[in-house]
Amino acid sequence: MKYRCLLFDLDHTLWDYETNSREALTDLFREYQLQEKGIDNREFINTFEKINNEMWDLYDRGLLHRDAIRNERFHKILLTHSIDDYGLSLRISHDYLIHSPKKKNLMEGCREILDYLFPKYPMVIVTNGFDEIQSTKLSSSGITHYFKDVITSARAGFKKPAKEIFEFALQQNGFSAPDALMIGDNLLTDMAGAQNAHIDTVYFNPMNLKHNSPVTFEIGKLTQLKQLL
Repeated sequence: MKYRCLLFDLDHTLWDYETNSREALTDLFREYQLQEKGIDNREFINTFEKINNEMWDLYDRGLLHRDAIRNERFHKILLTHSIDDYGLSLRISHDYLIHSPKKKNLMEGCREILDYLFPKYPMVIVTNGFDEIQSTKLSSSGITHYFKDVITSARAGFKKPAKEIFEFALQQNGFSAPDALMIGDNLLTDMAGAQNAHIDTVYFNPMNLKHNSPVTFEIGKLTQLKQLL
């Protein structure tokens, strides 16, 4: 295969955001005794996932500042459960950002495919995630050593899907667009973003979601990368 460098998204692609988030939310549900406030743990998690996904989508589209996610996410969740306590929401948000990145769950096949690719390709993380917690996620899950570099939107000065973050990642590591392949789960930020920079793509689609977006390759399991690379 012609590629000389692999770019990877982190959350939902390698690091199992859903499982790690649910574990952290369950811990916080117990710590803050939210059951005594009339909240069910499953409803708390479901509400978080709905509101969190909506806010991240707005952020990815440039319609929301990232600080709003930190400062407003849990307030919106508590309001859904008829609790108007902004101070409590900020405390939960603070602790969530501490506990969640320390969770260790990886997507199925992640370590196997990284072991396979590591001797063959330099690999770089390209992420819109909060700058200060990405290294924690990588180290907690034990995959830091696989990656030559970690490019965050804060470091690059641009966020996916802007082509500049991909160009920055390539420039920092001595590669050009034809050398690279971007692997990610998000059609907007990962796939369209990489295409904006003329980089080939692999859409990681474990849920087999229907779409009409042009991608170079599509996989349902990370280990299918062995067939491409």
